[in-house]
Amino acid sequence: MSELQDLLSEAVKEALTGATGEEEAEEPSEEGEPREAEADSQLTAAAQALGAPSVAEPSVDAPAGAATADAEAAAGEITPAEPGGEGEAAVAVAETEVEIEAAEALEEEEEEEEQAPSPASPYDLPGGWYVVHSYSGYENKVKANLESRIKSMHMEDRIFDVVIPMEDVVEFKGGRKVTVKKKVFPGYILVRLYMDDDAWFVVRNTPGVTGFVGSGTKPTSLSRKEVERILGVSKAERKKEPRFKPEWEVGETVRVVEGPFADFNGVIEDINIDQSKVRVLVDIFGRETPVELNFEQIQKY
Repeated sequence: MSELQDLLSEAVKEALTGATGEEEAEEPSEEGEPREAEADSQLTAAAQALGAPSVAEPSVDAPAGAATADAEAAAGEITPAEPGGEGEAAVAVAETEVEIEAAEALEEEEEEEEQAPSPASPYDLPGGWYVVHSYSGYENKVKANLESRIKSMHMEDRIFDVVIPMEDVVEFKGGRKVTVKKKVFPGYILVRLYMDDDAWFVVRNTPGVTGFVGSGTKPTSLSRKEVERILGVSKAERKKEPRFKPEWEVGETVRVVEGPFADFNGVIEDINIDQSKVRVLVDIFGRETPVELNFEQIQKY
């Protein structure tokens, strides 16, 4: 062991002597280079024999002590990363970004809903709305005739729309509720147009049309309130609960088809549309007795 220590000390001295000589000389000689390499190899072998870590090769521009200090400083700065730390941080960042994007998308949707334009009123469309009288029961035929004349006479730029106002009505047929389409104003049609002599002539001379509705000889267009009440501002608003229209009248004789008074006849005394009930005077043993029945329990006599 003492021989190895002596060898190590001699190798260190030779290495330091070679490094000092290298600094003093402007250009290293060819003989100095093999000598320095030999000293380095001896120093490494000695360190390995003693179990010491190998000494890093000193830099040409810096002394051996500076190189060793730099290596120790670098080793001190490098610390092992904690297992799983970087992965958890990346997941947290990704979740935060997703939450931010979702919040921004929700805000954009709310802004679009707030900025969405309100549905246009039929009154704001080009032209004015006029009421045309026709033969009752021939409204659909008159509408088809008028639309055909508009195309054949090239009046599309002055007569825009022909409408028959309709509504849903609940009726009782065969003891069952049935929803049917009914004309709001039988015998009348709405026409949207720019009123002038030509437009008036096309509409007035359509087969089945008896004239415009208005005071005097000049037709009068409907007001905004009337147009929106009849046609509605939007499709959603126009769609209402079906209106019930009873098929009987007060004082009419009906026949009871269900319940304890089935097959009895009676006269309607009162109709309650809200509760879907009628009060019928039924002849029982020669005396008229008021009986309250549902709409489904009676039929026309």
